[in-house]
Amino acid sequence: MKIATFNINGIKARAEALPRWLDEAQPDVVLLQEIKSVDENFPRELFEERGYNVETHGQKSFNGVAILSKLPLEDVTRGLPGDDEDEQARWIEATVIGKQALRICGLYLPNGNPVPGPKYDYKLAWMERLYHRARDLMAREEPALMAGDYNIIPQAEDAARPDAWREDALFRPESRAAFRKILNLGFTEAFRACAQGPGHYSFWDYQAGAWNRNDGIRIDHFLLTPQAADLMKDCRIDAEIRGHEKPSDHVPVWVDLDL
Repeated sequence: MKIATFNINGIKARAEALPRWLDEAQPDVVLLQEIKSVDENFPRELFEERGYNVETHGQKSFNGVAILSKLPLEDVTRGLPGDDEDEQARWIEATVIGKQALRICGLYLPNGNPVPGPKYDYKLAWMERLYHRARDLMAREEPALMAGDYNIIPQAEDAARPDAWREDALFRPESRAAFRKILNLGFTEAFRACAQGPGHYSFWDYQAGAWNRNDGIRIDHFLLTPQAADLMKDCRIDAEIRGHEKPSDHVPVWVDLDL
């Protein structure tokens, strides 16, 4: 089962590039972030005609997450537990039914800038809620994953110029500590289980020729429970799409599970 995560930075802007990528890459499941659309305006037909079941958790002009799946989806829930007053559309989860059930959670973690300030406070509070949901998933002792745009640079090697990010919310010590706290529950960070060393990025700013200079950062991650990690065959960053399509400031990351 090929599962991809992709921050598309607006479904309207990617209405042509995203279907082309789907036709070429043929993922079984896709977790989308920043769809920037309310549910009723999401162009479901573009994906349903390609055989995908579509579930969205949208928000006008901002945020928004979605699941596209060629396999049946069950028990779909929206919104990260822990704050009933949080109106930001950043979390969706469902069970994918393949050879066995897999719980998939798609997330768009808050950016948190500027630091300090209320946006950073919200980021850290959201990560604490994420920790509690991750702990619950781990306690089920079943195949599950949490994937999406984490807005976290885990290590210095995950940035072309780490010094430029030292005071940014994506690389602040508190942010990385919150990410490690979740990992330390027993999750496998899929990409680093398959590839080591610097030079692997999933985001390049549109500004200042960052793509041409490969001035990127790696902020799109898959975290797998032990039961899901046992099924992993590979995890890759689909960086080639940026060169010829330039569909977003992110590129897809995908994991291949024996499901």
